[in-house]
Amino acid sequence: MTTANSSIEVGGVTFVMHYRTIDGGIGSGADQGVCLNVFGEVEGKQTEILRFDCFANAPHYHYGPENKNERVMLDSTVTGNSVGWTFKQIRNKLPEMIRRAGYDALADSVDYAAVASKVDDVETAVRDLTKSGRRNVRHNRGTEVIEAGNIRFGLEMRTVGEDGGMAIHVMSDVAGEEVELIAVDCFRIAPHYHYGPRNKNERNFIDTTLVPDSFGWILDQFKGGRLPTMLSYAGYPTIATEMDGDLVADRLNLVESIGRSMIADDPR
Repeated sequence: MTTANSSIEVGGVTFVMHYRTIDGGIGSGADQGVCLNVFGEVEGKQTEILRFDCFANAPHYHYGPENKNERVMLDSTVTGNSVGWTFKQIRNKLPEMIRRAGYDALADSVDYAAVASKVDDVETAVRDLTKSGRRNVRHNRGTEVIEAGNIRFGLEMRTVGEDGGMAIHVMSDVAGEEVELIAVDCFRIAPHYHYGPRNKNERNFIDTTLVPDSFGWILDQFKGGRLPTMLSYAGYPTIATEMDGDLVADRLNLVESIGRSMIADDPR
């Protein structure tokens, strides 16, 4: 999913920004963030010179997307925030990056003083879009709720358009508020699960050719001891550490029996 573009033209280049949301399991890993594209006129045509993909999980940038398309991954452990890193390069290394992309004539013609006068405006727009574009979801807590120590499992039958099926909401209390940590939509057509629906909201799809029973598959993951790792990845490591594994294992049997009954009783 991509938001509408907005752009700022200055000094012979145009900065175009939009927000992208990428689902996992359909050709790439789940990710989201702002894309900043730098365009310039080359042989009478507006051409994408540089692209900065300021993603949450796999930030990277491209030299010459329309010619060489050389992609360089960022190590966020070293670079820190990818938006901040991107604008540091634009302020200090833009001529060199344009040349590396293969556009020497454009690099010679850009008015870098004019660009410098507008970079703060571009950065503000990108940071605003980073906040406003972020996709989060809020689900119901379920019609059946099974307590399991510091977490609880909410079950419900959901309908979304022509799709639907059993939904599992893994919840806990965060700062006095019940928060959904993981959501699993065991749908008939496009089953998927969300890490941190109220936080990072990474959505990964399940291949129904390989996994015809997504409800059974996710229970196998939970029963197999992967739930703490999943909770940590969703952004809740403290809750994962405090989870009572034996109690959760016992309650998952109840989740399975109630869930199977709900699925059997569903008329669809």
